[in-house]
Amino acid sequence: MTEPQQIRAVFDAQTITVYQAFRSQIAEPAVAAQRFVPPFSVNRTTWIKPSFGWMMYRSGWATKPGQEHILAIRIRRDAWESALDRAVLTTFSPKKAAGRGYADREAWQRAFKVAPVRVQWDPERSLRGGDLPYRSIQVGLTRLIAPEYNDWIVAIDDITGLVHRAHAAVRAGRMDRARQLAPRERLYPVPEDRFAHLGLHPG
Repeated sequence: MTEPQQIRAVFDAQTITVYQAFRSQIAEPAVAAQRFVPPFSVNRTTWIKPSFGWMMYRSGWATKPGQEHILAIRIRRDAWESALDRAVLTTFSPKKAAGRGYADREAWQRAFKVAPVRVQWDPERSLRGGDLPYRSIQVGLTRLIAPEYNDWIVAIDDITGLVHRAHAAVRAGRMDRARQLAPRERLYPVPEDRFAHLGLHPG
């Protein structure tokens, strides 16, 4: 059975929180300015992820080189959803592609090359790093749309201290404490057919 593809996130009526990991030379100026400034580059794809667990798995709990700072970035929901409207999956699937007018691989490749936003689905991760029975979204903002990213941002917080405390709790086997520290994510509501081109399981 295919694992459902869902968006689980921290969100309110106006914003959704996504996570990114950076080295201090990018993270610290971004927090100070509350926007991304050089050496952050808008000329390459930047990936945003609403899943805390997946971000911890990917960054090794802020221990991997170049990923020592975890930023929680609150962005406007209307911008997030508009980005998903313009997204193309990173892998071709005839069933998922049909609703976007590229029912064969060649048409998908043409769409993918010019897509401002790319989406891929990865196994969601528990705080221990194990697979969960659904897949988590990653959203890649290419250089065609990355210059708009700062306009979406409401707030940027460096949550590395919280990450380290939660990781210490996981290492100590104090999973109740780790879950208390971790952001509380909910299933993100979407209309049943709006993001069908991404294979999104409606919430």
